[in-house]
Amino acid sequence: MKHIFKIIAVLVAISAFWVALLETSTVPRSYTWLLPIYLVVALGCYGLFMVGFGLMFFPTCPQEAILLQQDIVEAKEFLAKKGVDVGSE
Repeated sequence: MKHIFKIIAVLVAISAFWVALLETSTVPRSYTWLLPIYLVVALGCYGLFMVGFGLMFFPTCPQEAILLQQDIVEAKEFLAKKGVDVGSE
């Protein structure tokens, strides 16, 4: 629940900043109306970057692969004992 409050607080802060820019004349009004769209596009780009970065540096775990193969063998043996056809190896 605390995470939701953090997200809401950030959204309120961004909204307050946006309204303040709308009320003042520091940035032209035509640019200020586009800021939420730029924010959504920037967040989308950030999300895509983080997914790509995570895929590029995906950790390999050889120990876990060996354990997974052992679990598969055990599961096939268990199912074969129960009479389930698990296919050929």
